[in-house]
Amino acid sequence: MGDVLAGFHAAWEFESDSVRIRYERGIRTPKLFQTLGERRVPLAALAGVTLTPGKRGTVVLRAEPRPGADPLMEAAAGQLKDGSDPYRLVLPAERETLAEYYAEELRSLLTASGPAERFLVPAPKAPRQFKAYDGKASFDGKAVHFRWSWTGASTAKWKAGDQRFAVADLGGVEWRSPEIFEGHLRLLRRDLTGAAVPADQDPATVVFGLGYGPVHESLPFAAAVLEAVRARGAAAMPAAAGRRDPADIAERIRHLGELHQAGLVTDEEFAAKKAELLAEL
Repeated sequence: MGDVLAGFHAAWEFESDSVRIRYERGIRTPKLFQTLGERRVPLAALAGVTLTPGKRGTVVLRAEPRPGADPLMEAAAGQLKDGSDPYRLVLPAERETLAEYYAEELRSLLTASGPAERFLVPAPKAPRQFKAYDGKASFDGKAVHFRWSWTGASTAKWKAGDQRFAVADLGGVEWRSPEIFEGHLRLLRRDLTGAAVPADQDPATVVFGLGYGPVHESLPFAAAVLEAVRARGAAAMPAAAGRRDPADIAERIRHLGELHQAGLVTDEEFAAKKAELLAEL
C-alpha cells in the first residue's frame, strides 16, 4: 500500500509485506515506545486487525500478533497495559473512516493464523542492561550477567556471588511486570527441575522495585534474551515442575474454549481442565 497513517505517539507505514511502526520520542510518548523506536512487523506475524472506540473521542486500530511471532509480546505474556501496547494505534474519532479503510486493506492481506513456529518480529538488539532492585542485569548477546547490589540483594544471592548464564544453558525467561506486585526477571535454566525458588532468593532472578526494572528497560531485555535462546534452538520450558509459561497456558485455555464452544468438550470437562491448567501457573 505504501501509505502512512499517523496517530498519537506512533505512525504506521503500510508496505506490501509488512507494517513499519515508527514511535514518537516526545515526552508524552510511553517510554516503551521510545525505547522501541521503530519496528517492522511482517504481515505473516499478524493474525487479524480490529478497530474499536477509544477514550475521549478516539478510536483504536490494533494489529493482533500471532502467538509466538513476537518475542516482546511473548515475554510480556499479556501483562502490558493498553497504553504501552506497541500494536495499538490511537487516532482521533474523526479519522475512523480512514482507519476502517486501512483495517480492511490489512485484513485482505493477512493469510496466516495460529501460533507461529518461530519469531517473525525482531527483538530489541543486544547489548542491553538495566538496574533491578537487587542488582544490575546485562546481556551482550551471548550471556546474561547479574551483578548483585549490596543494598538490595538477599544473603542467598550474596553467598552465590555474581552470576553468568550462557544463552546455550537457558530454556527461556519469565518476566513479571514491575507494574504488578512483586515483579521480576527469572532466567529459566534447562538443567534445573523441582520447586521454584522465591525470586528474592534465586540467583537466576533479579527482582524489581519502585523505579527499578521499569517496563521500558526490563521487557526489551527479556525479549532480547528470549530471541537469542530460541535462535539457539532451545525450546521454551516451564520455570519448574508445576509452573508453566503464562503465554502457553493462555493459549491452551483459548483452544480449550474453542473446543467447548464447538460442543466437543462438556461443561464439566471444560471447567476441570481449565482449573488444571490454571493450577500450573
